[in-house]
Amino acid sequence: MAFWSSTSVFTSKVPRKILFMFTLSLSVTYLFYSLMSCYNSLQFPLQENYVYQGRLVTEETTFVTLREKLYSASQGFTEFTEAERTTAFSTVKDHAEAEQRTVEWIRTQASPTKSAATTAAAAYHTTALEREHQEFSTTDSELRMNCTSDYGEKKLPQAIIIGVKKGGTRALLEALRVHPDVRAVGNEPHFFDRNYEKGLDWYRDLMPSTLEGQITMEKTPSYFVTNHAPKRIHSMARDIKLIIVVRNPVTRAISDYTQTLSKKPEIPTFEVLAFKNRTLGLIDASWSALRIGIYALHLESWMQYFPLSQMHFVSGERLIVDPAGEMAKVQDFLGLKRIVTDKHFYFNKTKGFPCLKKPEDSSTPRCLGKSKGRTHPKIDADVIRRLHKFYKPFNMMFYQMTGQNFEWELEDDSESRGSQD
Repeated sequence: MAFWSSTSVFTSKVPRKILFMFTLSLSVTYLFYSLMSCYNSLQFPLQENYVYQGRLVTEETTFVTLREKLYSASQGFTEFTEAERTTAFSTVKDHAEAEQRTVEWIRTQASPTKSAATTAAAAYHTTALEREHQEFSTTDSELRMNCTSDYGEKKLPQAIIIGVKKGGTRALLEALRVHPDVRAVGNEPHFFDRNYEKGLDWYRDLMPSTLEGQITMEKTPSYFVTNHAPKRIHSMARDIKLIIVVRNPVTRAISDYTQTLSKKPEIPTFEVLAFKNRTLGLIDASWSALRIGIYALHLESWMQYFPLSQMHFVSGERLIVDPAGEMAKVQDFLGLKRIVTDKHFYFNKTKGFPCLKKPEDSSTPRCLGKSKGRTHPKIDADVIRRLHKFYKPFNMMFYQMTGQNFEWELEDDSESRGSQD
């Protein structure tokens, strides 16, 4: 009875509406705090999943983008710009920082105007990079060296003018350099005879940079008479193309002597050097000026390593009287379009050989330097006759080996053709 009386008093003092509101507020408060306690467990897994999904999308996009860039670089150098390449390589190297920038970008919803190349490189994973390297077999260092659209790539030569000294090699090289698909070293590297110990990297670094479709060349005439040059060149490139400019060996020997005489005026006369005993007619074949002209002897060493199909023999005499005709054959041998034609040549009567000119240009033709075109000293006719007789069997052997007849025996007077250097 007492309990009901106390309840009655309480309900009488506090209106029922206030009691209901109080109870409702307690319920709502309890529900709110219950939801807040579960918020972290509900929020962070979702947030991590969002980041993970964002990274997945970014990595997938990056993989495709960088693949397209690498493929473009492997097909042609123009589409993969230097700025993009620098960004990609620097980002891959700093991979951890790139990952952090990616997460921050996703969390803060970075501006969509950010460059595609930078965003893609920043999210690129090491595993994806390894897959790309396996697919394209291209390392970072190779890309830095090879994919340079501005300068091309330095390569070992695909063709070499290996001889012969004083045969017309400089004239041939200068004519070839007119061709847009030929890049050649100006100076003679002498790698395979004098600088071989410096290594192929040193040799490659001497070469000019070339673009796709261009041929790298060099000329060193002494290779033809160097015993170990054939083996060394073969070990570098078995499929290399070799060009040999040959000339009447008697005229060539006189030209060789003329060059030496201009540097050393005190040397003995040609007649003295050419014979061991002139009275007996014993020719000194050990003298380099005469030994170089025994072409069959030197060619035999080259044929041990290279087939004739990889060699092309240029007539030094025809290169003077018909430079366009000889150049057409050389361009065919190298697989080049016949761009250097008769329009590129002008015969200089003073020097006695053709000079180069641009067909669309009316400027003065460009001739070889003062070291070319020296007047030969007068040589005794009997000495010339004896030398022709000495060389004849070697020339015949050379004709048979090459399958070409250079008709040097038809030259009764060595001064009647090619009397100048």
